[in-house]
Amino acid sequence: MFSRFSNKYRRDPNRTTGGQSSGAGPATPPRNASPAGHARAEGATVAGPMVRNATGSSVTSTNGGPPPAISGSPADAPSTEGHALVPGWEQRVDHLGRTYYVDHNTRTTTWHRPTQAAGASVPEPTDSERQRHMSRTLPDNASRVSPGANGANGAAGASGASNASSSALGPLPSGWEQRLTPEGRPYFVNHIARTTTWDDPRSRSAQAPSSNRAAAVAGIAGQTASRLGPLPSGWEMRLTSQGRVYFVDHNTKTTTWDDPRLPSNLDQNVPQYKRDFRRKYIYFRSQAAMRPVPGQCHIKVARNAIFEHSYNEVMRVPVSELKKRLMIKFDGEDGLDYGGVSREFFFLLSHEMFNPSYCLFEYSAHDTYTLQISPHSKINPEHLNYFRFIGRTMGLAIFHRRFLDAFFTSSFYKMILKKPITLEDMQSVDADIYRSLKWTLENDISEMGFTFTVDDDRFGERVEVELKPGGKDLDVTEENKKEFVQLSVQYRVCDRIKEQFEAFQAGFHELIPEDLIQVFDERELELLIGGLAEIDIEDWKKHTDYRGYTESDQVVQWFWKFVAEMDSEHQTRLMQFTTGTSRIPVNGFKDLQGSDGPRRFTVEKSGDIVALPKSHTCFNRIDLPPYPDYETLSTKLTLAIENTVGFGQE
Repeated sequence: MFSRFSNKYRRDPNRTTGGQSSGAGPATPPRNASPAGHARAEGATVAGPMVRNATGSSVTSTNGGPPPAISGSPADAPSTEGHALVPGWEQRVDHLGRTYYVDHNTRTTTWHRPTQAAGASVPEPTDSERQRHMSRTLPDNASRVSPGANGANGAAGASGASNASSSALGPLPSGWEQRLTPEGRPYFVNHIARTTTWDDPRSRSAQAPSSNRAAAVAGIAGQTASRLGPLPSGWEMRLTSQGRVYFVDHNTKTTTWDDPRLPSNLDQNVPQYKRDFRRKYIYFRSQAAMRPVPGQCHIKVARNAIFEHSYNEVMRVPVSELKKRLMIKFDGEDGLDYGGVSREFFFLLSHEMFNPSYCLFEYSAHDTYTLQISPHSKINPEHLNYFRFIGRTMGLAIFHRRFLDAFFTSSFYKMILKKPITLEDMQSVDADIYRSLKWTLENDISEMGFTFTVDDDRFGERVEVELKPGGKDLDVTEENKKEFVQLSVQYRVCDRIKEQFEAFQAGFHELIPEDLIQVFDERELELLIGGLAEIDIEDWKKHTDYRGYTESDQVVQWFWKFVAEMDSEHQTRLMQFTTGTSRIPVNGFKDLQGSDGPRRFTVEKSGDIVALPKSHTCFNRIDLPPYPDYETLSTKLTLAIENTVGFGQE
């Protein structure tokens, strides 16, 4: 019931760049965005690569949209014919034919052509960026339960749910609530399906599983057994009607949500999802493969060439040496590494490794601060070696409990975990194609003439790719369109970058065993790699819009009170719930991006007071019903952000 979408940032096909040509190819031709296949609506374009030529200036065939915030007047912009731009700058043309300039160093735009002095050097990361990175943490074992969680318990107690949760049947499944009729008869509300029933879902799910559920249990049990080993004697794994795994101890005739193979010395007064993460993290760190090796590993790099020096050093050192205590030294500096220097090292290196100007990674279609592997990285003949280095560096950061200042699309995390990619994952990669494929599933396409092929842009050249052998001669019908959609998603998300990802994965698993990392889900992996960010609540409030509400409305005041009283982990989860990522833009909330450029965080008055809040990640918007009191608001918000697991339809 949680609506979450991500629309593509529309990009303009008319744009030129400074610097000399590096063989990036001509600007890509317009692509069609029809409901499916390789036919799409005219006007959208496929982003091409961005590389750095020998002089350092940016050369790109990527198409960019209108500027988010442009200073000056377009009438003042001088002619640019025959003049190369300074490094890090790019010239574009908006949909009205006006020329503007993009500074990739500071992520700003202007109508005025940059002078050599203005773009002579790439600025160092700001102190606020560095401080934000240095303060990143994992969920604290001692962190308190959010006020919302306490509110949830209080509300549940009022309706009788607390008594039920302490009964022999255990707690209600996620998204369920127990209530009483005026006559005192208990009934159950399924907030996920928006239905009510007299039947206790805990009793129903304890029945013998159907053949489908038995097959699902067998599949999950096989996967977890390969990572955690078999269940203890007398234990059994089962699934609730909602698909949630629980465990039966036949020795004591009890059930629990907790996997008995994971450590259990945890505070039980915290939300289930947090207990799950802590247990996984303790297990992950306790394994022999994650224990540091005695000794020291010395790495010396120069700040002004950190990418090249780090590549040479990290790839030179044997993996066994990299597992020793890291001792980072910057050339010309006397600092001793007791943790702070290595944090600075990973902070600076992540800014360079994932810089789209190197054409190894690119910003996602949804925004300008989540990353994905660039399918055009082949322009660099050494790109596979660099991806192996990046994988090794990410593994090195996780092994030594350091964070990278970078966040990726959900599909990237799922690929690391070897989870299946679904149509919903296409949203953050290319929302135009997502909507096209979704339209295909929802409409009759038997007369559309689609085949099992897709068009791909390769440096300005349109190439037809078969999704399966003989695909160009195989028509898409109502009977096989689901296969067509899945194959299209698989190609767009995975197959186009298969070589790059395999090289990344090879480096990553040199330090982080595959079976251990798969203990986490994609959200937990994002936290493991990037940590929790400190969120500036005042900056968030300052750059928030309201629809149907005003800033002085009581519900809005309650909302910000709830946010302020949250711990940093819950604030991060709220960010993930409403924007799709915990990543905060470099310049704060004023630079939040939506489907059509800058899109401020928005609180909209929408929904019934019995419903949970909904989010629209492509618009950075939360639909907040006009709840009658603070307790209800905190309960509903807590339930929403702690139990959202995917995307839904409007």
